[in-house]
Amino acid sequence: MADFSFFILMQREFKIASRSVQQFLLPISFFSLVVLLFPLGLNPSPQLLQTIAPGILWVAALLAILLSLDNLFREDYEDGFLELLVLSPRPLALLLAGKVAGQWLIIILPLLLIASLFGIFLGLPNHSLGTLLISLLIGTPCLMLIGAIAAALTVGLQQSSVLITLLLLPLYLPVLIFGSSAVQHASTGLSSNPQLYMLSSLLILTLTLAPLAMSAAIKISLSQ
Repeated sequence: MADFSFFILMQREFKIASRSVQQFLLPISFFSLVVLLFPLGLNPSPQLLQTIAPGILWVAALLAILLSLDNLFREDYEDGFLELLVLSPRPLALLLAGKVAGQWLIIILPLLLIASLFGIFLGLPNHSLGTLLISLLIGTPCLMLIGAIAAALTVGLQQSSVLITLLLLPLYLPVLIFGSSAVQHASTGLSSNPQLYMLSSLLILTLTLAPLAMSAAIKISLSQ
């Protein structure tokens, strides 16, 4: 039964998303707005946009994830659902991982679908678009899982979004650097395999440790 609890929590996130679509469209809209505004604030020359496109897309994805973190556990905390998860006989880490996986599918997968379009808009070569999607597919779960730890620690605090941002920026830098560097190397014809391997290593590390850290953080927040 414990194995199915992961998918039950994922299914619950989809049901919640179907009742409040605007909440989950906000990060995607924010991602689109950030990417579209960059050419307006800079010199919109094709050479410059192509050079900075990987950084723009990755920073926009990071900001979209940060925007969604404040509400990741807050509603469940306020209605007592988190306490039920803690009291459940099933592993709390597995339950929380299912919730975060559901959030990732709802928010990030649509973002991946439009990322390639924005890559073309910013002038990325066609042969680098595959690397862009692969790097985001590997790197965004890392960002979401790391962010979920900070969200769990601050779930009981009012106006915790600023605190989450301050806690996460140093932890996000390796993912941001390797992700944008992979796309940059691919756009210039160089191999992006080393960066993708590092992103994969970070993903394995976060998949292993983040659910346990989230579980401990939720228990700490509920005990206060």
